[in-house]
Amino acid sequence: MQITAQMVKELREATGAGPLDCKRALEAAEGDMQKAIDWLREKGLAKAAKKLGAGRSMNEGVIETYQHFNARLGVMVEVNCETDFVANTDSFRQFAKEIALHIANLNPEYLKREDVPDAVVQAERELQRRRTLEEGKPGTVADKIVDGRMEKFFEEIVLMEQKFLKDDAKSISDILSERVAELGESIEIRRFARFALGENDSDDAADTDE
Repeated sequence: MQITAQMVKELREATGAGPLDCKRALEAAEGDMQKAIDWLREKGLAKAAKKLGAGRSMNEGVIETYQHFNARLGVMVEVNCETDFVANTDSFRQFAKEIALHIANLNPEYLKREDVPDAVVQAERELQRRRTLEEGKPGTVADKIVDGRMEKFFEEIVLMEQKFLKDDAKSISDILSERVAELGESIEIRRFARFALGENDSDDAADTDE
């Protein structure tokens, strides 16, 4: 069965789990929404995801930094949690270090999909549609191809959807959900900035603040 972006969206809204987890759950459940929800619960992902920003105050955490050996590239990332107890655990601090290293290497442009400006999304969609039509694909098939290429586009530029540097079978969203399940409280990657000599300022930072 074809798993559509709308199906993934509905499962995300129902469980709060990450997009890749939702897609895997739907594939395992052959498109059955309730079975997909059960699959996520069995994996502990739905329960963990419900703790992500569920009205909880996340004022603790760390600002982690990474600097490349030649001092030509650096990263700052703020990772928040609920308590200073968790903020001081080795697991939480290691997670922040891994995220900083990941950002340095994978160079995401945005934190979340919702942060990508509509104009950027529309321009990319139009570009991909032109390409598929130039490849001779009929309209209905082209739409599905474009949807798939847009998912790949987001995976390349959005931190939460990028494949984790140390395990490309998982996304950053997956890794975050696992750490939430392990530590038992909400965790959030709030913002990051990546600086590389010679790059424009507009390409170096992502922030969830208004």
